[in-house]
Amino acid sequence: MIKLLNIVYRLTSSKVFEEFFVEVEDLKNQVVVRPTYLSICKADQRYYQGKRSAEVLNQKLPMALIHEGVGEVIFDPTQTFKTNDKVVMIPNTPLEEDEIIAENYLRSSNFRSSGSDGFLSDYVYLNPDRLVKLPENINLQVASFVELISVCYHAINRFKELSHNRRDRIGVWGNGNVGYITALLLKIIFPNSKIIIFGTTLEKLSYFSFADEKYKVDAISENVVIDHAFECVGGNNSEEAINQIIDIINPQGTVSLLGVSEHNISINTRMVLEKGLILFGSSRSGKKDFEDTIKLIEQNPKIISYLENLIVYCFKINDLTDINKAFEKDNNSNFGKTILNFNK
Repeated sequence: MIKLLNIVYRLTSSKVFEEFFVEVEDLKNQVVVRPTYLSICKADQRYYQGKRSAEVLNQKLPMALIHEGVGEVIFDPTQTFKTNDKVVMIPNTPLEEDEIIAENYLRSSNFRSSGSDGFLSDYVYLNPDRLVKLPENINLQVASFVELISVCYHAINRFKELSHNRRDRIGVWGNGNVGYITALLLKIIFPNSKIIIFGTTLEKLSYFSFADEKYKVDAISENVVIDHAFECVGGNNSEEAINQIIDIINPQGTVSLLGVSEHNISINTRMVLEKGLILFGSSRSGKKDFEDTIKLIEQNPKIISYLENLIVYCFKINDLTDINKAFEKDNNSNFGKTILNFNK
């Protein structure tokens, strides 16, 4: 039996990472991947900053963070991949199949950096179906957040299934990373639709050069209407965003909810009923979303150049201090992605 010693970098308390030496056995059906580029997510930051409830932190820590990342295949006993193949790692691990419920919504599924260790380690051991090979010459820094892109793609795919076909004007609320990626994919997938961005700051709105119209949320003219909407705000401001959507959306429109809020919010259900609106939530993604996202990028290479605009920092990681520096820098950034480079 093959045994390997792995180093896992776990968050033990707010802003404190420690090294854990873990002996790994039984590699018969698992692929050994060396992470090369990892991307920090807002969810990672909430753990790092101690902004989850004490109950949640006590339950989940110590835990390795990061669920967005790519790596290099070191060893594959299943012979699904070749040594040195570049792959994107899928954080969701389903434990069962359901003919109705997708893998990312099954309550029994494990999700890395939430219910189990994330990718912040020297090696990651995954079933071969939790990996997707990357195309040659793709920008690996962009590929490191394919998981986030796939989440936005998944929401758009569900939107296609649930919405009516009048899609002349699609609004996106939120000028952060999720709003940027969602709007960009919408422009690619629905080239004949007008994509309208609603945000809070002109500086961030300036990044959305591909959008057809852009508005500050406190300066929307009365004649602005939309057929459908994507809410990508989350947090304390999601309530205001959702109610603004309800005010200006056309009857029988569809509202996709992507923003995560830690607290319950109030929405104008009277107008939801009067207008016959469909509100639906989307979270995480499955393997097919990853595969389809990569295909979309291959078919539309210009997507990469737009996504490169999101890369704000890339930190070379040699020790725990470098990880802390990356998280602190990322926390002070109000737009874009921070990448960890483990490509030693």
